[in-house]
Amino acid sequence: MSSPARDIEAVLDESGPDYDEFSYERPTAGHQGEVFLVTLAYRGEEYEVVVKFQPGDEEAFALEPKLHEYVADRTDLPVPRILVFKQEPELDVAPYFVTERVHGDNLAESLADLDANIREAVIEQAGRILGNMHANIGFEGFGRLGLEDGRLVVEEFSWDWQQFFRDMVERHIERLAGSPFENLQGEARDYMDAAIGVIGNEGVPRLVHDDFRPANMLYEPDDEEPITAVLDWQFALAGNPEYHIARTDFLFIDPAYQDAATRQRLRDRLYAGYREYRTFEPDEGYEQRRAVYHFATLLWRMAGFDVAFEEFSELATARAEARFRQQFDRLAAALPEA
Repeated sequence: MSSPARDIEAVLDESGPDYDEFSYERPTAGHQGEVFLVTLAYRGEEYEVVVKFQPGDEEAFALEPKLHEYVADRTDLPVPRILVFKQEPELDVAPYFVTERVHGDNLAESLADLDANIREAVIEQAGRILGNMHANIGFEGFGRLGLEDGRLVVEEFSWDWQQFFRDMVERHIERLAGSPFENLQGEARDYMDAAIGVIGNEGVPRLVHDDFRPANMLYEPDDEEPITAVLDWQFALAGNPEYHIARTDFLFIDPAYQDAATRQRLRDRLYAGYREYRTFEPDEGYEQRRAVYHFATLLWRMAGFDVAFEEFSELATARAEARFRQQFDRLAAALPEA
């Protein structure tokens, strides 16, 4: 019978370096799928790697190691390097890849409690990461990223950003079925139908890490560049840069900070970091589009509510549901009408 210890041992025997013994643990947060932090001992020395197995029969698993290398070769982003990738392992284990171990704490567990100066440094670096990504990696059209004969390609290809974005949001709304927010599906569609016109059809497609949130980042508070790793690239797409900026604004800043002055100060730092690589001057039109992108991001979070809170207590889950409903009402009220 398969077990983490047995599967990790198989990986090390097939692809790993020499070792006398090993131990492993799961990350405390972030990461999609079966991920293990592995410590190997050999001749009195210890070193560490990360092993990630394909979850279920996910066909797109090979995309993530491809993107790690693709991004690392074209940008200065802190992306762990791939050491081994096996789509068809010789031993009886799921497809897997092994990366270098980057040290740092999970950012999601600490962001709200950070010292103000470190917090602002983290947000500004997040802006630089976006700017670096958008300045160096672009595509011909909008769509999900995939692989074809080992090459990175744009799937669900579209020239029309508004239509692609609307279809993406509709998938979020469909996923509300069976969740605590199923009764909000109709309202969500009505709100999006009324506001979608402010989203333009055109734009320059750039690389978007569509799970760019604190839970998928490691950080070291004493480092000059506190974010030490950006993880989990399997949901990447070719999208509008404004969407990525606004989504990051929501996932890092709003609603984590209630004080309006704090939110604006952090937002200014996010934009300042971004401008080190690309021009970005938010105007009234962007503010309207940002409201739509925030609402869409909330729907995405609501669609994943059951998975995100499956290990929480009934009381904590109920409180979280109430907060999401309050956010839904607040963000819906801020939506523009096209």
